[in-house]
Amino acid sequence: MCYVRAMAPSIKVREIGYGSADYEEAVRLRDRVLRRPLGLSFSPDELAKEGGSRHFAAFEAGRLVGCLILVPLAPSELKMRQVAVSPEAQGRGVGTLLIAAAEEFGAQNGFEWMKLSARETAVPFYLGLGYELVGEAYIEVTIPHRAMQKRLGQ
Repeated sequence: MCYVRAMAPSIKVREIGYGSADYEEAVRLRDRVLRRPLGLSFSPDELAKEGGSRHFAAFEAGRLVGCLILVPLAPSELKMRQVAVSPEAQGRGVGTLLIAAAEEFGAQNGFEWMKLSARETAVPFYLGLGYELVGEAYIEVTIPHRAMQKRLGQ
């Protein structure tokens, strides 16, 4: 399924297959945006565990500009993780489109809640999309994070 939104008609979001060329490009984007700035990298074991997840990517003019991963936690809960948008595409609605597609996928597949672990710097973005804070701040991958959630289908 391809998700298209009126706010950024040139950007298309779709599910991509684990291990595909698009998936490999998404891993490179996640590494560049999320890992390298922290002095971290993905291990083969970490990437192997992603095989059971659902992967989504945003494309503009055929080029991958953003991605995220969805992991079922329970029959009613879906976790969104590894949200990354290329620096040159940030501020143009790519992240919003990715999250809208993830929420639509979750709602269509019977999930009631979307959960996530947001970097402290991304909390205002998620609050603006209707997510709420859950609990106190904690350290994950060396930086402050906050647990957040949203009821789907609202």
